[in-house]
Amino acid sequence: MTEEAKKEEIDMEYRMLGNTGLKVSTLSFGFWATYGVKEGVDRCVSVLRICRKAGINFFDNAEAYGKENGDAETIMGQAIKRLQKEDAKLWRRSDIVITTKLFWGPGGGQNEKGLSRKHVIEGMNGSLKRLQLDYVDVVFCHRPDPLTPTEEIVRAFTNLIRKGKAFYWGTSEWTAQQITEAYWIAKMEGLIAPVVEQPQYNLFERENIEKNYLRLFNAPYKIGTTIWSPLKSGILTGKYNTEVPDGSRMAQKGYEWLAKRWDEQKAKQIPIVEKLMNLAKDKLDTSITCLAIAWCIKNKNVSTVLLGATKEHQIEENLKALAIAKKLTPDIMKEIDEITGTKPTLPGHYGRFLENKTDPL
Repeated sequence: MTEEAKKEEIDMEYRMLGNTGLKVSTLSFGFWATYGVKEGVDRCVSVLRICRKAGINFFDNAEAYGKENGDAETIMGQAIKRLQKEDAKLWRRSDIVITTKLFWGPGGGQNEKGLSRKHVIEGMNGSLKRLQLDYVDVVFCHRPDPLTPTEEIVRAFTNLIRKGKAFYWGTSEWTAQQITEAYWIAKMEGLIAPVVEQPQYNLFERENIEKNYLRLFNAPYKIGTTIWSPLKSGILTGKYNTEVPDGSRMAQKGYEWLAKRWDEQKAKQIPIVEKLMNLAKDKLDTSITCLAIAWCIKNKNVSTVLLGATKEHQIEENLKALAIAKKLTPDIMKEIDEITGTKPTLPGHYGRFLENKTDPL
């Protein structure tokens, strides 16, 4: 594909990250199960170069990512330093958004995981060192911590922001109740509230974004979302329909849980994937990959969709979803719902309110 063709196809959209002044690209790039697991710095540089030239400005990581926890952050830090030397203007720090997540620390010891004040501060210091940064733009609680009081968590992340090590903080895979608890503790105690959640969202995983979090997208919370696994760990590419390919995510050591889950779900999901592949080809002349990503983009409660490509051709294919999203008519969206059968059922009065835009009371 020529540079002219790429430029013609890619029209990046930007959205506000929840109730903040931070503007993020609708498509972003994440490091889960990619660099530090399958590929190294050279390939990372090549793929990130394509991302940035396409307008992607949001790059996501975590202390737990990589074969050895922290490897992905190290590779990301090295790659961005190289890219900044290559094109300082395009990669200026003030124009890109870098995030990381804390919970599972590299050491694996009793106090090197979770969201205690101790681990949050020490974990942040370790992440910044590996990333070769003075600060990240957003730091996430990678999972809820049932052992640490919520007030301690809120105070720890408030401390990171006040120390200049992050600008915002958020959560990942927290329940709506846990997020609202943290929000109101922050408001009552003069602390800083979370502004963004990072949940899984795709054609097979819809409950949180489309049902459980609905109240959080409105005042006073106005939570942003950085959704992960839009392709359901590759299932929504169709590559697992016949076998688990060598070198794929499910074939990697440490990801056996994905393969086990797929064994339990494939009898139901493969027929759905095949129907979606036909719809993508017949009605949109595109791949199921682009269709699945474009479908996520259509939800305006999604701030940004995290991509996880490890090859240049994969990221180029993913970027085409921006154009496909504009072709997803209400009729096509309805047909997708009918094929998947995964659209959440809302409580009667609330469902009618959303449909008719009338007061449910």
